[in-house]
Amino acid sequence: MPEPRTWQLVAGSAALGVALATAAVTAAGPWDSGQRTAERARAAAAREAGGAHHAAAPAPPTPYRPAPAPSAPDVLTALRTPGTTGSEGTTGTTGSEGTTASGTGPGTGPEARPGADPSTGSVGNPSGNPVGNPSGTPAADSAADPDKAYAAKLAALLTPLLADPGLGPLRAAAVVDTATGHRLYGAGAATPMTPASTIKIATVAAALSALGPDHRISTTVTSSPDGRTLTLTGGGDPTLDPARLKALAADTARALTARGRTSIRLAYDTSLYTGPVLHPIGPNENLAPVVALMTREGRLDDSRSGPAPRSTDPARDTATAFAAHLAHAGVTVTGAPAPGRTPGAAPLATTRSAPLADLAEHTLTHSDNDLAEALARQTALAHREPASFEGAGRAVRAELARLSLPVTGARFADGSGLDRRDRVTADLLTALLTRAADPARPALRPVLTGLPVGGFTGTLAGRFADAPAGAGLVRAKTGTLTGVNTLAGTAVTPDGRLLAFAFLAGNTPSPDAAQPALDRLSAALAAPR
Repeated sequence: MPEPRTWQLVAGSAALGVALATAAVTAAGPWDSGQRTAERARAAAAREAGGAHHAAAPAPPTPYRPAPAPSAPDVLTALRTPGTTGSEGTTGTTGSEGTTASGTGPGTGPEARPGADPSTGSVGNPSGNPVGNPSGTPAADSAADPDKAYAAKLAALLTPLLADPGLGPLRAAAVVDTATGHRLYGAGAATPMTPASTIKIATVAAALSALGPDHRISTTVTSSPDGRTLTLTGGGDPTLDPARLKALAADTARALTARGRTSIRLAYDTSLYTGPVLHPIGPNENLAPVVALMTREGRLDDSRSGPAPRSTDPARDTATAFAAHLAHAGVTVTGAPAPGRTPGAAPLATTRSAPLADLAEHTLTHSDNDLAEALARQTALAHREPASFEGAGRAVRAELARLSLPVTGARFADGSGLDRRDRVTADLLTALLTRAADPARPALRPVLTGLPVGGFTGTLAGRFADAPAGAGLVRAKTGTLTGVNTLAGTAVTPDGRLLAFAFLAGNTPSPDAAQPALDRLSAALAAPR
């Protein structure tokens, strides 16, 4: 007999899958039903930690049993509600103290879909300043809001939870119905705040919009005109692994044999990226040097996500390993690999990453900092900007503006959220999630399918012990820096609505106090009432 926790995930997945399928029946795309196979595989995998300044995974907590989900008849009845849209559904601390969010003025709210309420102000806090004792209210234009009563109930439910001392003095919140675009709740929603890893939602959405979900990142090998030198060229794929590198060497050796060459010199080219290699936080186990050529994110252990010892020169290490693979394939490599430039010729061999849709999901599920920085630079290249921290920031902002999203006050100092100078608003995060749920934009769907499932996958695997109503029904991106705790994602309500939410807190006393408070806020959206 499956445990209640399992039934909760099954019921949540069924509700999300059926709602998404209903909304997307007229929109072609590879995300037209339920959870992706990749997500199901992740749900069955061992729990892994990750994300901005996240500590190593703690010992498994004592198993808990969330309250059972609503019965199937109730869920199915709720899903008959017209006009609903569904979706599929970091812990740790940092050793460095720093400043947290500072308000810089009000922004604009999410652009409503046709027929939606265009109200965009900071509801319940018109000045746009962070709230110390928030009193969130329903959308300001409540007379035109068909969900006025629902929004009022939501305000009564969320306002006391947002006042939890564990969230510190700086708080912002927004809740939007993804089917209509109506903002149902807001408190400081237009205030720019430090987002930590929730900025990855923006990073991933910009990359998907600019490049498409089928885009792949290439690593190539090119021969000089005289055939004496090979150049291994990084395209910005941090997921390149030893198996693919070995296969690339084998393909290269076959191409050389066909040309009658058995001896070469090896160069490697990382010139695709410009600007500083090190993140402003400096050498750190949460992020390798940001270069265009690396293997396994420069990890020096067997980990696949989260903090790890990192190579100080991942490009040279990758080239050295490639030379060894060439030698094993029968090619003599003269001298040690050295930096160089790629000749203007067709590549001898190429290896490509997984599709961008898969990379996007992995980035969000495991809060992968290295991959987030890579995707930000791919967006920069698509916008003909330098593939640097600054160029990527400009490109991400420009791509979101092209989508008519509220970027006033936003700053993208990096793609991962490790930089405390990052700023986003709760309005922007909920607008991004609402766009991703739009049946007319299937290319953005991995923004939703990559979100960790509360209590089950990714950086939410160990969460919601104190808020079991959200387990399986809340999917969200976590964010954690010292004094900063954030959560943004989606929740399925008992009446079948898919709500997008963003809760941002600054100057928090500790993650142990802030994270359960954020879990309770999001779980309240899914709890029967």
